[in-house]
Amino acid sequence: MSFMNITEDIHRQFAEYFDEKAIWPYAYLLSQRLTEGNICISLDDMHSNLNTTPYTNAVSAKDLLNYSNLVSKDGVNTTPFILHNDRLYFQRYFKYETSIIQKLKKLIAAETSLVADRMKQLELKVKLIQSLNANYNINGLTNKEQVDWQMVSVLQALLNNFSIITGGPGTGKTTTLAKLLIVLYELEPDAKVALAAPTGKASMRMFESLKSSTLPFSISTKQTIDGLKPSTIHSLLGYKKESVNFKYNAENPLPYNWVVVDEASMIDVPMFSKLLDALGDNCRIILLGDKDQLASVEAGSLLGDLCQTLPSLNIFSIKAASWINDFITDSERKIKPEFIGDQQQLMSSHIIELKFSHRFNSQGAIGKLSRAVIEGDTEKLKNLIENSAGTNVKIDHQYTPELLESFVEGYASYIQEADIKTALKKLNECRVLVAVRQGQRGLYTTNKLIELHLRKKGIIRPDGENYEHKPIMVTRNMHDLGLLNGDTGIMRKDDKGNLKVWFEDGQGGIKSILPAYLNYCETAFAMTIHKSQGSEFDQVMVILPEGISNALLTRELLYTGITRARTSITIQGEMDTIRHSVESCVQRISGITGRVD
Repeated sequence: MSFMNITEDIHRQFAEYFDEKAIWPYAYLLSQRLTEGNICISLDDMHSNLNTTPYTNAVSAKDLLNYSNLVSKDGVNTTPFILHNDRLYFQRYFKYETSIIQKLKKLIAAETSLVADRMKQLELKVKLIQSLNANYNINGLTNKEQVDWQMVSVLQALLNNFSIITGGPGTGKTTTLAKLLIVLYELEPDAKVALAAPTGKASMRMFESLKSSTLPFSISTKQTIDGLKPSTIHSLLGYKKESVNFKYNAENPLPYNWVVVDEASMIDVPMFSKLLDALGDNCRIILLGDKDQLASVEAGSLLGDLCQTLPSLNIFSIKAASWINDFITDSERKIKPEFIGDQQQLMSSHIIELKFSHRFNSQGAIGKLSRAVIEGDTEKLKNLIENSAGTNVKIDHQYTPELLESFVEGYASYIQEADIKTALKKLNECRVLVAVRQGQRGLYTTNKLIELHLRKKGIIRPDGENYEHKPIMVTRNMHDLGLLNGDTGIMRKDDKGNLKVWFEDGQGGIKSILPAYLNYCETAFAMTIHKSQGSEFDQVMVILPEGISNALLTRELLYTGITRARTSITIQGEMDTIRHSVESCVQRISGITGRVD
């Protein structure tokens, strides 16, 4: 393997900052892996990966501790590198991981003396809770789909100090939260609840779903929920300009006793450490998210790692199952014997996976396709693709131009809508998603192709970089404008003829900003699958790059793209590319799964 000049190789610059040449291969690989999202490196893999560094020799792992000024064991000393459980960390990331584990253990340990009283309080609300039981048709569903996991999640989260509610698209994570809030505000009318997510778009989607819920909220509970102010995690913690620290921390904890975080798969390890650090002694936390989705762009795969600490999810002791089942009126929806067992791990009963999708049937085309992808079942995938004709799944191996052109003409719906607020909602009726930014099938080229076709059809009339009906996405937080990374807007003229970009304001209204003020944005006819996390569209077209050499192509990426669709999915990609994506999975190395027991 050839390596770039040292002045161009930041990993080599970092490694050779240290005087000890024996450390260079480890420092290089650790720096390289961190940029790929890994928290640490496994020493077992070090020598097999030596060819990815510019160095031909590495000191043996057992000799690493001889360099005590640079490496210490288990974080005892404040050296640049920490060796723990045969994994090598940067000191900072070892501290983040350690802090997370210690805080979770503290939260869960503190429940022990409180659970009995919490159970008694819930038993006083049995009628209310039973009125929130699931009522969807269970005929033809599997045993795991029949169980009312939403109610199980509500009860467990109200018992626990820390909970994870995970599930695929349409399984009702936000509905579960709404049910929880109905019971919570009956138990604690003055409960202080914070709603947050890694992006502003995701936090607003959670809030809007709560506001539009048709569940039987009392007037006071509805008013309280409508008064909640969703935010990004950054904003919740008190963002400080040009600082890695926040207003709220261990010394100045958050003024809430409940924190709910949606789209938790997008949380990186440093941010989660800081969030947990800012929880007060009486604050409880709930994470919502899809464990199978793409992990955070930054280091770590926190949600997935925590879910993997249990050999099986949704397993309860006989006693716990019996207590929960008393709140579920329909015998078919109770926890069944196959979900009863003895688990002694820290996270037992703290992670519940919702199993039934209300968006698309698990036996429908999209449900089967998404499951085959995330399970890496290439044989099932091949059969589904070969038999997709007549379903709401289309697979185009030839990248037929007419298929893309026909699809994007669906943008006419929002363009022809005169009311801007309605147009912003119609913008989500269809969307093109791409896997990469560069290249013939990348973001920039695809957006240009869509623009050209819509102009040819007379649907848009571009007369420069900025033009009416152009959709844009914010690519960086602009707090001074009240805009966050991922916010999407439309260019339209105001009643005075001035071209502005219109966004939803998060309060049910809209706001406008002059294009000249938007320094960080891009055209959004097409968007990357990464940027689509936390979004839903009626119809989705996923465009994969040609060839199978792209490291970004993984089953998690393809699964995330497919599951953005509510009603139909079209995939343009060669069969070998699709198969390669399904056979490749995100493998991020951390120590969390091995350290949480």
